[in-house]
Amino acid sequence: MSSHPLHSFFWPESIAVLGASPDLHRIRGRLLHQLRENDFPGRILPINPSYQDIGGLKCFPSIGAVGGSIDLALIAIPAAGVAAAVEECAKAGVKNTLIISSGFAEEGGSAGGMQDDLIAVTRQYGIRACGPNCEGYFNTMGKVATTFSPTVETQEDPNAVYVSDKRIGVIAQSGGIGFALFNRGKAAGLAFSYVISTGNEADLGMADFLDYMIEDKHTHAVMLFCEAIRKGPEFVAALEKARRLGKPVIAIKVGKSDAGGRATASHTASLSGSYTAYRAIFERYGVIEAEDADEAVAIAGVVLTCPLPRGRRVGIVTVSGGGGAWMADTMTQHGLIVPGLSVATQASLRPLMPSYGASGNPVDVTAQGSNTGPAMMTVMEHLADSDEIDMLVLVSSLASTTRASLDAERIKATVARCGKPMTAWTYTLPSDFGRKAAAGCGLFVHSDLRACGLAFGKLAGYAEAMARPLPEPFVPVAGALYPGLPKVVPEHLAKQVLAAWLPEAREKLVTSADAAADAAAVLGFPVVLKVQSSDLPHKTEAGGVRLGLGDRSSVTAAYDAMLAEVVRYKPGAVIDGVLVQKMAPKGHELVIGMVNDPTFGPIIMVGMGGVTVELFGDVVHGPAPIDEAEAERMIRSLKSSRLLTGFRGAASIDLAPVTKLIAALSRAALTLQDQVEEFELNPVILHADGSGLTVADALITMKG
Repeated sequence: MSSHPLHSFFWPESIAVLGASPDLHRIRGRLLHQLRENDFPGRILPINPSYQDIGGLKCFPSIGAVGGSIDLALIAIPAAGVAAAVEECAKAGVKNTLIISSGFAEEGGSAGGMQDDLIAVTRQYGIRACGPNCEGYFNTMGKVATTFSPTVETQEDPNAVYVSDKRIGVIAQSGGIGFALFNRGKAAGLAFSYVISTGNEADLGMADFLDYMIEDKHTHAVMLFCEAIRKGPEFVAALEKARRLGKPVIAIKVGKSDAGGRATASHTASLSGSYTAYRAIFERYGVIEAEDADEAVAIAGVVLTCPLPRGRRVGIVTVSGGGGAWMADTMTQHGLIVPGLSVATQASLRPLMPSYGASGNPVDVTAQGSNTGPAMMTVMEHLADSDEIDMLVLVSSLASTTRASLDAERIKATVARCGKPMTAWTYTLPSDFGRKAAAGCGLFVHSDLRACGLAFGKLAGYAEAMARPLPEPFVPVAGALYPGLPKVVPEHLAKQVLAAWLPEAREKLVTSADAAADAAAVLGFPVVLKVQSSDLPHKTEAGGVRLGLGDRSSVTAAYDAMLAEVVRYKPGAVIDGVLVQKMAPKGHELVIGMVNDPTFGPIIMVGMGGVTVELFGDVVHGPAPIDEAEAERMIRSLKSSRLLTGFRGAASIDLAPVTKLIAALSRAALTLQDQVEEFELNPVILHADGSGLTVADALITMKG
């Protein structure tokens, strides 16, 4: 028996139905009916003072009249009475409640107050609540159907053939979509453990249920339909546990609107919308993203049936030349490699197929002749044993209602021996016979070509994510900031705040033209002048930057001209002074920024910088902390990273100074996260001569 706190929620021995009704047109009636129809093995306790019994079940006038503890209470009464009902349940010894009732925070206004009352009750009494405004759950193994979803009305087909004895769980913040994923997956031959709708998540939420399913012995993968995570640290902890235990998590994230539509002080904020944080977290912990239900089912099919690949090389065995070529294109489009086979491997394959077949890759055994099926199996065995491929796809037609070119014993033995993932694509719609034949082989059958390529590409990406070590953890000691900082902290102050994590700067703040010239002489010409003002976060647009000043006279002239232009641009701007900086050696401009996400905390952005950062948007994100190895991986994943690593014969630049800086700034972000909303260093100039880097500008936005 599981010791997880939610075991009694998912495996109740007794269920009370508050307001139970014999009327199947009412949700309370459907809940009671579907519990019974799905053969719930425990005690069902209808609660309604209006009935003595319902359908032969004794009906109790109140939850308190039952006596003894109750594992779960289903509540589908009007919203105004829910908080009181949960309190009554708590006093009666009920451990968990599942609240179907709607009309809470999702409506806004005063209805939110009723949800606050519900939360207060759960906290006061320690009773757990799922919902409100949810569609319940289905525990397929325990025959617990606490839902009115029509997808659980159909009894289990005793002749159903599943592609694997492994099961997937579904957690959805939309009940209809969660049960739709169950419905579609079951039709594709997937076995499920639990399907749960979380509703408004007043108490229990996605993070809690994910933690349960990750620990659950019946669940081998989890599928999420996610609108917004309400418990960020708990969700991340569950993902880390999933990664450690090797349980794949597939996520469909909706609500991907970007923050770019609002006015922001930094490029980092406009390039780091809320979805960016989710994507960074997903990438860190190996969560496999799907765009829609069909993608999610296709991905689930391969993660439940396939071992992880050791690389991205795909072998294709086909009975159709055109189908094989089409598959090769699709695999390539999804980041996989379809390598040409060696001369020796091709020579070993030719005797196994007709003379008019093709032994390259795809390997076409053709659909002609009576030996098509055995030839396909023999070629599959040879190719699976080859060290030239990592993954295998069988391309065939499964339309026949009487025969299939798949041999279950040979396929299962091959997969067990070679330890390589294998899947199948049928270019005709599969018959029920064909689908069951493939399922009997342990193969997930794709009828959608694109989904087949995408699923194998995602599987390879998941394997790579699992092989990557997580960055070293960092536990910050809260850092104190300078008192009285403005909301937008200009460069000279920003660099003081971040000084412990930055290389030493060659610069000085001045308030007169002569002082600027004196500072330039000490720093060494040429220099840069930059106006410093909280009112001017984008200095270039305001005319507040002058570059390449080579002597005293040019410095003093530039100082006066620049301030005059700034005053014309924004007459009321409060100017702290002018920063005089030594001109950095030539190099490549990068941007390093941070946005403090309200759910997941500091998210670090790295990209090719300068004024064009938003134009090209060549940036990558990762949650803090980031160590130097992860920082280098982020840099190398940029489209323009080749500029740093030897594009067109240019010398590669040592990345160590910038990876050290990224790692340090990720620690700064965690240290200052209670006070800093975002920061940006743009540009950071990585010197082409290998002499290090210069932080040429910095900006901080404070919380509050």
